[in-house]
Amino acid sequence: MENLLSIVTFIPLLAALILAFFLRGDDAAAQRNAKFLALIASSATFLVSLFILAEFDPSDTGFQLVEERPWLLGMNYKMGVDGISVLFVMLTTFLMPLVIAACWSVETRVKEYMIAFLVLETLMLGVFCALDLVLFYVFFEAGLIPMFLIIGIWGGKERIYASFKFFLYTFFGSVLMLVAMVAMFSDAGTTDIPSLMNHQFATAPLHVFGWEIYGGMQTLLWLAFFASFAVKMPMWPVHTWLPDAHVQAPTAGSVVLAAILLKMGGYGFLRFSLPMFPVASDIFTPLVFWMSAIAIVYTSLVALVQTDMKKLIAYSSVAHMGYVTMGIFAANQQGIDGAIFQMISHGFVSGALFLCVGVIYDRMHTRDIDAYGGLVVRMPAYALIFMLFTMANVGLPGTSGFVGEFLVLMGIFQVNTWVALVATSGVILSAAYALWLYRRVVLGDLIKESLRSITDMTGRERAIFAPLVVMTLLLGVYPALVLDIIGPSVGALVSNYQTAVAEFASALPLVQN
Repeated sequence: MENLLSIVTFIPLLAALILAFFLRGDDAAAQRNAKFLALIASSATFLVSLFILAEFDPSDTGFQLVEERPWLLGMNYKMGVDGISVLFVMLTTFLMPLVIAACWSVETRVKEYMIAFLVLETLMLGVFCALDLVLFYVFFEAGLIPMFLIIGIWGGKERIYASFKFFLYTFFGSVLMLVAMVAMFSDAGTTDIPSLMNHQFATAPLHVFGWEIYGGMQTLLWLAFFASFAVKMPMWPVHTWLPDAHVQAPTAGSVVLAAILLKMGGYGFLRFSLPMFPVASDIFTPLVFWMSAIAIVYTSLVALVQTDMKKLIAYSSVAHMGYVTMGIFAANQQGIDGAIFQMISHGFVSGALFLCVGVIYDRMHTRDIDAYGGLVVRMPAYALIFMLFTMANVGLPGTSGFVGEFLVLMGIFQVNTWVALVATSGVILSAAYALWLYRRVVLGDLIKESLRSITDMTGRERAIFAPLVVMTLLLGVYPALVLDIIGPSVGALVSNYQTAVAEFASALPLVQN
């Protein structure tokens, strides 16, 4: 099928345009039609994306399904996927119908709400498919706009503060990336990402304001990209926008933010930092390791003292992204395999946890942990689902959460045993805050009068959770489903990275002499 990636990417945008121009009125029928059209479009996107997986050859480490045509100002519209990006495309198309289905309780400005999510889906898919610097930047930055609106219009009481904080943090980080992209174009003469991955950016020391920049141009470019991707992940200490955004965002917004948008930072490290700036990545690996280790321990401890369920899960996300950055910069097969697997798993598990919060928030309109207790008495099905994803979040063997963390720790142990030791303590801390949350909300006696009439999950809610349950358990017992697809591409990335670092190290004595 020709232009498959473009078809998948722009189906949601086409549906958004149909909603914007052809759906009139704001009565109940119009709201229902908007929801159904959005659900049909996102479901169709997922079904068509299955053809991407069917035509993808994991043994080919290059880019596949490539589409290229002239674009603006001499730039190219170029799309393609490899073993690293194809599963992020599948994760996005898989989750978006569930996100739309979770929006069914929304009653204000429904058409605009659906348009925002459909546009956001197109922009997220574009990030993972783009093979041109300019195209990547357009998709990467434009994704801020619909999420800014989702938080700022349909969020909680402090939504304006949270939405502007989210926008400004991520936007300012990306300004440096734009400057770096201009410098890359000036040096390499192209914005083609595959060509840039094979281009050797200078590593000779530079002197700036009297300072000698070790690693030269690569170091400066790496820092510029790091500023953007570290905020997007987010890494400690630029993570403070995330809890505020999660708390104020509507349930569906929190799911997209945690399950997909955070993964763009990790994807950026894999697509740009390691292959294009390997020497600088090696230089800054100790910094990334210890920033990640601090994130795992610090945010886990902060999660232990939270009283808001969403904020606790948000800090949990920062901790889990710490494992991801560790695994990526371990720069070995197990570490990067584990990082990608952890991102895919976290997409399912964190999305499900925010949906779990949304289920009881729709009934009680509070996220305060102390407002609950003993829900197992009235909501046994909910208690079972919540327990499964709590265990997956902890990393219980048999769930997808275990595989990613185990592979990352194996990878990091080969590089730095002290960092691995600190990171392992995060497994214990995650069990502490996750089980503490579950015990306070679900277990115990049902003593609060306000909870005595609460009802268990509806058929629609169970249908939303069913695919997430299946994927969490399936990947836990059969991780080869992911590892076989990403393995060859990761192997090629690691080989090229280690070769570049070894060549720099061997040339260093000659430069010094």
